[in-house]
Amino acid sequence: MPGALLRRLPVVLTAGLVVGVLPLAVDAQSSGQSPSITLPTVIVTAQKEPADVRFIPGSVTAVTDGALASAGVRIVSDAAFFAPNTFFTEFTARKLSNPRFRGIGASPSNPGVTTYIDGVPQLNANSSSLELLDVSQIEYVRGPQSPLFGRNALGGIVNVSSARPALSEWTGTLVAPLANAASREVRGSASGPLSDTVAVSVSLGKQERSGYTANDITGNDLDFRSGTFGKAQLMWVPKQNWEARVIVSAERNRDGDYALGDLDQLRAAPFRVARDYEGYTHRDVKAATVMLRGEGERITFTSSTGFVSWQTEDATDLDYSPRPLATRTNAEESVQFTQEIRAASPVNAPLQLSDSLALKWQAGAMLFTQGYDQLAVNTIAPFVFSPFVGVPVHQYSPDAALDDFGMGVFGQATLIVDDRLDLTLGARFDHEDKEAVLGHYLVPALVPGSQVSSERSYTHTSPQVALAYRLQSHLMVYGSFSQGFKAGGWNPASPTEAEGYDKETAWHAEGGVKGTFAAGRVSASAAVFHISWNDMQLNVPNPFVPGQFYIANVGEARSRGVELELAARPHARVELFGNVGYTHARFGDGSVSSGADVAGNTIPNAPSYTAALGARVERPLTDAVTLFGRAEAVFYGEMQFDDANTASQEAYSLVNVRGGVRSRYVFAEAWVRNAFDTRYVPVAFPYPGFTPSGFIGEMGRPRTFGVSAGVTF
Repeated sequence: MPGALLRRLPVVLTAGLVVGVLPLAVDAQSSGQSPSITLPTVIVTAQKEPADVRFIPGSVTAVTDGALASAGVRIVSDAAFFAPNTFFTEFTARKLSNPRFRGIGASPSNPGVTTYIDGVPQLNANSSSLELLDVSQIEYVRGPQSPLFGRNALGGIVNVSSARPALSEWTGTLVAPLANAASREVRGSASGPLSDTVAVSVSLGKQERSGYTANDITGNDLDFRSGTFGKAQLMWVPKQNWEARVIVSAERNRDGDYALGDLDQLRAAPFRVARDYEGYTHRDVKAATVMLRGEGERITFTSSTGFVSWQTEDATDLDYSPRPLATRTNAEESVQFTQEIRAASPVNAPLQLSDSLALKWQAGAMLFTQGYDQLAVNTIAPFVFSPFVGVPVHQYSPDAALDDFGMGVFGQATLIVDDRLDLTLGARFDHEDKEAVLGHYLVPALVPGSQVSSERSYTHTSPQVALAYRLQSHLMVYGSFSQGFKAGGWNPASPTEAEGYDKETAWHAEGGVKGTFAAGRVSASAAVFHISWNDMQLNVPNPFVPGQFYIANVGEARSRGVELELAARPHARVELFGNVGYTHARFGDGSVSSGADVAGNTIPNAPSYTAALGARVERPLTDAVTLFGRAEAVFYGEMQFDDANTASQEAYSLVNVRGGVRSRYVFAEAWVRNAFDTRYVPVAFPYPGFTPSGFIGEMGRPRTFGVSAGVTF
């Protein structure tokens, strides 16, 4: 977007909001209406038990089903702009989608921000980015959640909740979006009762589109997509406050190749690459969850059982050039089982200790197992491995099998004084055993191969203390101090002597204020935070195997920043929101990555700021027909691509617009994403040896536009 337009964008949006809102306000005033307009109460499970988001002593952004539908959100990362200091490093391959909060992230196999789907942690990010079907809410919970959630919640969690099947009547929807790039999609769902105590829901979808990136050698598009997905639920409510749910889901993706290319060449000629080999990225994910919950007069019992199985297979041109130098095939698969049992005080009935003291509490235990296998083969052309080797060389790196077992016990207690002061103390103890068999070898065996067979154990206790004070019924201040951790483990592939890595810990201090104003029409929150890492884990390139990364402990780091969020309903048919976040994330003294001192450098993949401003407006055309419109502008600050800070993405902005018409049963809308066709590179990484710039990356999604039509009942 041109600089002048970027500077004027807030003014343009504000003017547009005034034009849209003023007639509605005049209509209401002239008709003598004085409706009671308030923002809805939002209940979250950011601390496992349901609670009003306004009274959580931490930073939580909840995106409800209405906001998801209004913004046209299809995957978790599409909704990230609602939350400040939130960024996803995302490839065209659906399996590679990694959330980052406040500068905290990690590799897919050891995430720093873990995604929970219906209470089940996705222990590997390969299964976290799925099509959203019957989702009631997404919560971006920033700050360390290890005192309750344990491993790999050092930076926070993404909490995805499925909608409960309808017990009262049958409802459903069918929508068919069509867009440029030959994008076609259909999604349908139905939900309703089978009896007074049993309900079901079923959702199905299918999508496909052409690629955005063209291969100049063949003329083909590379990053096309094709997917089929579904979810089914069965809910049994034997009596009031008791519920059992079984949720099964599956997704099958048959997509094109990575859209990776030399960073400088991509910027000179966006969405164009030149390579002699075109590959593919395939993924299959299956999951089953059993959720049990019973609320008694003195205690609430919850059980969550989860099975997740996924397989991926991909092939690509490893040199990403027209030369026939190297290709790569990679197959991964994983099976995980998780079980959590929790007891807690009733949601709205804390234990009364005296007239002025009450106690909320929860305690639980969790265990998991995870098996992971990977077989990756780099096929190197004759005379490339060595001028004296005239046959293809197959580099098996890795041929690996990893098995994990872990358990954790946790507890949290909140002492409530005079219904105004909350003192929360919590802690969690985690233990893990990790076994690995790691093989690396060549065919033909030009040099000796290697094999590592070993095991490690890790233990950690994560503490938490938080203090919240309600200045008024609608205004709260809070402070918290807690520790998060990421487990250590094994690298499937790495240089010799770097197969294992140690756990990472970080202390977080946060203070903030939350409140509602203007008779409940406005909500606002502000937070400041400081993070101090020890033994920070970082994905670094393997100098001996192209396109391969491994986790290493690089030393200390610091991050500090601020976050502001605002939501408002100035009129019954107008919704406004905005947020801004600033992050200053730097490596600490003595930090060493790939043998180089990186002290003082910016942590990669951490935008210096994020911001968003948006609005939704409705206007009745008749008693049965409503016109609606929505727009949002999203801003990202400069971001470094590597720990040496030798390549970066400058600040950029994106604008999304949609509008349409709906009646009780039918709706239609048109939409544009990235309306100004901003060119940007959201992900890139070092790739010395094969590419002129020493980096490869992928372009961000170009301008896309389309229409959607559907029916509801």
